[in-house]
Order: sequence, then structure tokens, then C-alpha cells
Amino acid sequence: MAKPVIVLVGRPNVGKSTLFNRITGSHAAIVEDIPGVTRDRNYLDANWEDKTFMVVDTGGFYPDPPEDIFAQAKEQAIFAVEEGDIIVHLLDGKDGLTPADMELARLLRASGKKILWAVNKVDAPSREERLYDFYGIGTEDLWPVSAATGHGYEEFMERLVSMLPEYREEAVDYPKIAVVGRPNAGKSTLVNALLGKKRMLVSSVPGTTRDSVDSVCTYHGKKYMLIDTAGLRKKGKVGYSIERFAMVRAIRSIERCDVALIVIDAADGIAEQDLKIAGVVKDYGKGAVVLLNKWDLVAEPEEAFKQVMPELERKLWFCRYAPAITISGLVRRRITKVFPVIDHIIEERKKRIPTGELNRFFREVVARHPLPMYRGRAVKLYYMTQVKEEPPGFVIFANYAEAVKDQHLRFIEKALREQFSFEGTPVRIHVRARSREKKS
Repeated sequence: MAKPVIVLVGRPNVGKSTLFNRITGSHAAIVEDIPGVTRDRNYLDANWEDKTFMVVDTGGFYPDPPEDIFAQAKEQAIFAVEEGDIIVHLLDGKDGLTPADMELARLLRASGKKILWAVNKVDAPSREERLYDFYGIGTEDLWPVSAATGHGYEEFMERLVSMLPEYREEAVDYPKIAVVGRPNAGKSTLVNALLGKKRMLVSSVPGTTRDSVDSVCTYHGKKYMLIDTAGLRKKGKVGYSIERFAMVRAIRSIERCDVALIVIDAADGIAEQDLKIAGVVKDYGKGAVVLLNKWDLVAEPEEAFKQVMPELERKLWFCRYAPAITISGLVRRRITKVFPVIDHIIEERKKRIPTGELNRFFREVVARHPLPMYRGRAVKLYYMTQVKEEPPGFVIFANYAEAVKDQHLRFIEKALREQFSFEGTPVRIHVRARSREKKS
């Protein structure tokens, strides 16, 4: 079963984004450490009392709200009905009940989905009398809360998580492969070619696939689950709710997969949105293969290959570990090359380096490139240990953890890959402080 999704809906300025930030423990706009890949994250994972779920802030999808408030209410309702397991209809305790609230409530109630009505901006017990103003919405099950101050928040969250459906990880014993990319990059054509049948609707109209569709593919007797996702669009070009929740579903597909095939339209070039998608894949710690699709449409392919590979390495510098393959889903050129690469990446993600071998490597790296002084003191890197797989994760113990900067970790990662490969998978490296040496 997929991770439950909670969708926050309501009129503008009722506090959806503030509540979103409180539930997810974040800020609405998250800036990645990847230049040019800044993205507004209006969909984040959260947990409460050991229950994990995704929260979606519909308010973040409206940088320029339509003048017709009823049209906006209807659009939010469509999104919530299509995507949410639980819908939180947030009301403004200061403004009172409005016609727009009533219209949105009517649309949501007609969906048959689980709905939690919350009255925001109620920041003291004495102000909970405001709930009476909202009984006209058709329920007495109203929850007072202040997203800004936290008043009533714990009671609200306990009620919310009690409504969550049961969530468990998928029990699939073969690799899960997400096919992701911009609209019209050829994802569904590729999936059809790999499956050998027309499983997906294929069209030259961008955004034809709006849902994530799972299909089982067999190659040389080995099974793979292919997840074809809706294309991720630039925020400014996302015009309707159906496209908005398609983006959320694409993120959920990446979260579910072991390896993501990042499909790029080679005839169209490497776009900013391709970088964003690659950043999402890296952010979720998934294996990655870059597929330069529609290579049959590229004039002078040998010269084009010499030009595109340096460009790919320069623009996708943050995931240079991802191998790149030129393919054509339409004419089925080189498409089966992806399966051996996927198998290799999955093995790389499971790789564990023995501690002794890892630290012999680590001592050599540290000896060749010692760190600069920190506040007049020598920085000592004691040892390195692998703490997890899928993706591989490492911890370095140092006397001054704060002295080890991102550029130092990138250098260590580069050396780590040169020695142990980890092709196609992100590598996580963290630094922890070890107790300081005692003075004699």
C-alpha cells in the first residue's frame, strides 16, 4: 500500500502553509544544495506517533489565485478527491464561515473521502467558542487549532492520525524501476517498448500520462516492476489540479522505486526541469540512470554524443555517478541495455565495505589531504565506518565535526567512488564529533 496522503485545502490565507510547516517541521520553500535546482516543496513526508504519511499543501500551488474564489475551491476539491486519503479542510476562526467555505465543504463531502474540519487561528481556550459559528458547515466534529502558536495542535494531530489508513511497505521481491522525466520525453513509449505491448496511452500531447502505472516486465527470466509516472512540469506551466497532483504522484513513484530511469528528450536538449527531476531522485537516495531518449532524431549522432556528454556532466554535476545511455523507445534502439545497468546499480547500492579496508583507504586520503586548522587547532579525522546500504551511508568521526565542510565531504566522496565505485547510487556521508582527547 502506498504511503497515506493528507491534503490541506481551504480558502487563501486561512493558514494552510503555516499548518503544513508545523506538521512537516519545515519551511514551505526549501532550497536544495544544488545550484539551479531550487524548488518549492509543497509535498513533504511527516510522522506522528510512529505513523508516516505525506502532507500536501494546496495553498502552495496557487502563486496567482484565480479571481473566482469558487473556481479555486472547486479546483482544490478535485485535487483532494483524486489524491488525498484524508482531506483537512482548514477554516479561519477569525473570519467565520463564508460562502466559499460552504461550497468547498459541499464538494469535499460529495467525494466520500475522510474529511477533518479544523478551525484555525484559535489560540486560546477562551476563543474556542468560535466553533459554534461553524456548525452551519454541517458537522459538529470541528477541531480548534492555532497553526501559528500550537494551541490545540496535539489533539488535532491525534485525531488526524487516528483516521490514517494502514500503511506497510510493498512486498515486492524484484526491482522497482520508476520511469521519470519531463512531459513528452517519451516515458510511456519507452515502457511500452520494454513491455513489448501497448500498456500505456501514448500521445504527442505533453502530460498524457497523469497517474503512476505499475507493470511487470521480464528480461532473460528476471522480473522488474516498471512504474510509469506523470511528467513533472515547471510550476508556472502547471495549469490544472489534474497536473498538480500528477507531480505529487511522480514524487511518490520516485519514493517507491529502487532505481529511477531519468528520461531526457535528446532532440530537445537538457532542460532545467531535467535537473530538477534528477535532484528529486538524488534527494530521495535512489539509484539513477540517465536515458537520452529519441536518439534516432538526433542529426550526426557521433558528433552529438561528443557534445552532449560534457554538457550532461557539467549540468548534472551533483549526480555524475549516474550512467548515461543513448536510446530510442520509439524504434526500440538499445533499450535492453538498461537492464544490466539496473542490476549493477542495485548491487552497488547493497555494497558494504569491510571496516578494515575502508579505514586503510580513509587514512591514505586523510594523509594526502589534511584539513586546515580550525580556530587555531588541528582537525583530526579518526575513522570512517559504513552504517547503512541502499543508499550506502558512512559516518566519519572527528574532534571538530563543524570544521568538516561540504567541500571536504565531496572530496572524500570522490575518492570513495574512485576506490569502491558505487556507480549509479548516491552516497551519504555524515560527520560526528568524538569526545575530545584529555589533556595529560
